Amino acid sequence: MKTLAIKTLYILLLLIMSAGITFAQTAKPETKISGSLLDENGKPVDYATVILLKAQDSTVIKGTLSNETGTYIFDHINAGSYIIKATVVGYEKAATKAFTVTESSPIVTLPALKMQPGSQSLKTVNITASKPLIEHKVDRTVMNVENSVLAAGNSAMDILERAPGVSIDKDDNISLKGKQGVTVMINDKLTYLTSAQLATLLRSTDGTTIQSIEIITNPSAKYDAAGNSGIINIKLKKNKQVGTNGTLTAGAGYGAYYKDNENLTLNHKQGKLNIFGSFSHNDNKRIQDIGIKRIIPDTAGGAPTYFRQTSPLIETDHNNSYRLGADYDLSSKNTIGFVASGYFNGEQDGIDDRTYIGQNFNQIDSSLRTVSAIHQTYHDIAFNLNDAYKIDTAGQELSADLDYSQFKNNSVAQYVTDFYNPDGSVLHPEAFLGNLTPSVINIRTGKVDYTKPITKSLKFESGLKFSDVKTDNDLMEKMSATNPYISTNHFIYDEKIDAGYVNLNKDFKGYSVQAGLRAEYTSSNANGDSANVVSIIPRHYLNLFPSLFIDHTINDKNEITLSYSRRIDRPQYDNLNPFVFHLDPYTYQLGNPYLKPQYTNNFELNYTYNKNITLTLGYSKTTDVITEVPGTDPATKVSYVTTDNLQTQNAYNVNLYAPYTIAKWWEGNVNATAFYLGFKSNGLEGGNLDRGQFAYNIRTTETFTPLTGYKAELTANYQSDLTYGLFDVKPRYSVDAGVSHSFANKKLNVKLSVSDIFNTLRNDVTSNYQNTNLDITQKRESRITRLTLTYNFGNNKIKAREHQTGADEEKNRVKGAN
Repeated sequence: MKTLAIKTLYILLLLIMSAGITFAQTAKPETKISGSLLDENGKPVDYATVILLKAQDSTVIKGTLSNETGTYIFDHINAGSYIIKATVVGYEKAATKAFTVTESSPIVTLPALKMQPGSQSLKTVNITASKPLIEHKVDRTVMNVENSVLAAGNSAMDILERAPGVSIDKDDNISLKGKQGVTVMINDKLTYLTSAQLATLLRSTDGTTIQSIEIITNPSAKYDAAGNSGIINIKLKKNKQVGTNGTLTAGAGYGAYYKDNENLTLNHKQGKLNIFGSFSHNDNKRIQDIGIKRIIPDTAGGAPTYFRQTSPLIETDHNNSYRLGADYDLSSKNTIGFVASGYFNGEQDGIDDRTYIGQNFNQIDSSLRTVSAIHQTYHDIAFNLNDAYKIDTAGQELSADLDYSQFKNNSVAQYVTDFYNPDGSVLHPEAFLGNLTPSVINIRTGKVDYTKPITKSLKFESGLKFSDVKTDNDLMEKMSATNPYISTNHFIYDEKIDAGYVNLNKDFKGYSVQAGLRAEYTSSNANGDSANVVSIIPRHYLNLFPSLFIDHTINDKNEITLSYSRRIDRPQYDNLNPFVFHLDPYTYQLGNPYLKPQYTNNFELNYTYNKNITLTLGYSKTTDVITEVPGTDPATKVSYVTTDNLQTQNAYNVNLYAPYTIAKWWEGNVNATAFYLGFKSNGLEGGNLDRGQFAYNIRTTETFTPLTGYKAELTANYQSDLTYGLFDVKPRYSVDAGVSHSFANKKLNVKLSVSDIFNTLRNDVTSNYQNTNLDITQKRESRITRLTLTYNFGNNKIKAREHQTGADEEKNRVKGAN
């Protein structure tokens, strides 16, 4: 019945899209006004404010921003006489002559509007417009990384950790406003990776290749339903110029060890063809100190046993990532694109773990030392084929994507443990454990999206998507250095998701309403072949995910948005894997193939004042919460960590974002979030969990431009202590700073930055529930000084080609194009 239901939905969606295309051939044409802005040198002026006014009384009809090619568009305009006005920092205001829109001539293309430099520029003080570091929009918060001095030399993971409301824990799990379950996309595409694999990908992505990071806390039905706390979309840079050009970046850093990063980006754009590519490399050696204290109760009621561990970890990474692609205009309405990307990385970890066991933390009865050597390799290759077809000038469009990617990861680990008496003499012979864990992940996806403006105020969107993911993991072990590896656990996981969605957008007087419904049918099989699991665990379920957005513009300074969406988070592949990973004889990690997906209902009320100050109130309820659960076996004194489903999580949050200007050379913003997370679960490890805590996060960014060509940034962040599941997370705080200067007509730029200036950033957690009494301290290398040089070369002054039908805007909508 469920298979029949999803097939029926697909048929209905296809009929609706077919009807929409047929309707487009007979419908009355929609009106549209388009044009472009150019500076005194004929180059596009992007992100300028463009306003459409009535010619008779200068009444404001609509407003927008020019895009990266200087183009602006107004659609659904009534017949009448109008004027266009444009403003941007560093330029004089500009306006067109009055023009007329009639039913017989509904499409109006205006001549390019020239923007003249302001008076400050005429006095040799060049004032250039740039986007703020943090930009708040109606449905998302955007962190404009491209021009930030803190981006140089940092990876995508480093930058993401500085994004508003984002935090990353000791295990590289990403949280947004205190909640885990974040979906990460790159160029609007899901990554389909575990937290460890995603961390590898983000650390391989050089910060100089990133344009912006979008934080979408309540996505519409158009997006995949995964991610209970929202979506983080990392947008990579795009080519804007005709001809051949590129960027070369080289940087060096020092914390506890030296680091380096290099990046080369090349673009060639001529006629109908655009070819682009990039290669990044970085070497990063870093240290991490981990301390663990555990108190294990005695089953007979005697004195507890105390464990104290110190684990210094030295990690050496060599990361390489690449990207190669092309776009080709088949016609003025149709653009196809192809992208190949991937990475090949190596990691070497050395851990010297010492565990002291006794009647208290200072009185030692015995000890052990485990020396670990771990070598890991990561290989990824991905292909994308995309096509965007603009059916008509009214905005009707059909786009399609086909994706394939393969990840091959391999880890070879050896653990040698020695046991000692209190006086240092050998307690018993050493123990050896060798692990070999090859892993292969294959991902295939295909999707099609259709957009159709039905009337001036009504727009229809629909789409279909299919994904097929297969993971193949093997755990091979040996108990002696001379013995061969023996497979002890072979785990294969298959997951297929069929999805379809419909969206309707309707504009009323002062109101805008969007209602959507997404259906996802999931079919999965977990097949484990080991002493722990010898059976197939199948799951088949159909879910509906409604969404609703209501936006009300009270006046030109006050706007309110109310939104609701239902979300799902399926278990990560490594959490389903029933492998037992031993860190030492008293500590291990265990997967759980019986994990269920978690479901979240999100509600959000957003108020915007004067287009820049926003106040957001949010509430969400999650069932079957997927979270880490620590446990202890008092009989064997062994501690472990697994993943399980808690019954419910209630989350309340309030967020305030306020930009400000102190002086012409000093701008800043503050982003403050207060939230409460509450967890309940009956029968968890023999007890009833009911705990929660109020917490808050404050982040402020200051930008200084005291002299021409110089730019400085200062960012401070504070995260209070918080509760997540069975863990209590201690406060985290840090201060970052950087300064940049441009030379040689802005072709050469040098940036100097220091992250975590006062070396305060830590990840410390505790857990005290039932038999678990755990205290973990973790200090990563975080204070790093970086010097980065960036050189732009090639043809950067030729104006990009323009089509009468707006082909450049088309390209920006092509999924996965660069």
